[in-house]
Amino acid sequence: MTRPNIPVLGFAAYSGTGKTTLLEALLPVLKKRGLRVAVLKHAHHSFDVDTPGKDSYRLRKAGADQMLLASGKRHVLMTETPEEEVSFEYLLSRFDHSTLDIILVEGCKNLSFPKVELHREETSTPWLYPQDKDIIAIASDTHADSSLPQMSINDISAICDFVTDFIQTFNSK
Repeated sequence: MTRPNIPVLGFAAYSGTGKTTLLEALLPVLKKRGLRVAVLKHAHHSFDVDTPGKDSYRLRKAGADQMLLASGKRHVLMTETPEEEVSFEYLLSRFDHSTLDIILVEGCKNLSFPKVELHREETSTPWLYPQDKDIIAIASDTHADSSLPQMSINDISAICDFVTDFIQTFNSK
């Protein structure tokens, strides 16, 4: 399975660095710039987006391997994958690429695709960029000893500019 022909950019960091918080602040700014954005969030644990007791939950728990829940405002497909985790490429293929400008990925730091490293000094975690050649920029509250582009992890506008430039570079290839 191949990667989509739209830009995919990850935000990689250790737990507790603020990946979700950063994306939550970044998304409205990207939307104001007219970008159509999808997010793939990888969780390291089991999760459930369905509500216990609701019809869809009951049907899924009764044995449905796939459960499509739809309303006039949104739809969600839940697929049980107890045998093995599905591939990154498969997950990327689930998006409707024709309606997107970019897919942002939260997590998946051990996979090979372009990523921005998020780093906070207070977490006392090691830098990822020395071992991960897929990191193309750093957003941190301290300076890294690297020639990679760097921006403040608290400067949402600068990070948004980087994402916008990343899309333009991808599209000019």
